[in-house]
Amino acid sequence: MISKKTKYAINALVYLAKENKGTEPIQISKIAESENIPRKFLEAILLILKNAGMLSSRKGKTGGYFLHKSPDEINIADVMRLFDGPIALLPCVTHTYYERCEECKDEATCGIRSVFADVRNETVNTLKNATLTEIMLRAELMKKEKK
Repeated sequence: MISKKTKYAINALVYLAKENKGTEPIQISKIAESENIPRKFLEAILLILKNAGMLSSRKGKTGGYFLHKSPDEINIADVMRLFDGPIALLPCVTHTYYERCEECKDEATCGIRSVFADVRNETVNTLKNATLTEIMLRAELMKKEKK
């Protein structure tokens, strides 16, 4: 299960992608209200996203946050790793956070590792393809199907 921080980050990113077609900043209070995210919590999340290069900000009366990358370049895998760490269910199958399992006798012939590597690969591929653009397209399709 993803953390609340990750869920809020995704909601904020999708909101910014929908509402902001250019580089006009959107105030934190507007994002927080629209997405029902506690403002102080959102401030910390947006700062992390900015430091990761996904967002930019502008200070001042007309300041706020806006996407630094295009919605096609921001995917859920990157957001999840940023806030929750590895996506893999076992430490021996993650690329970025690899750790050998203590009880493992031979990684090369471990059937458990092989199954969880497959799960990790499918999950990561799905999450990498889940860009902000893809999320918005799916939402629009679901709205049309509902009518």
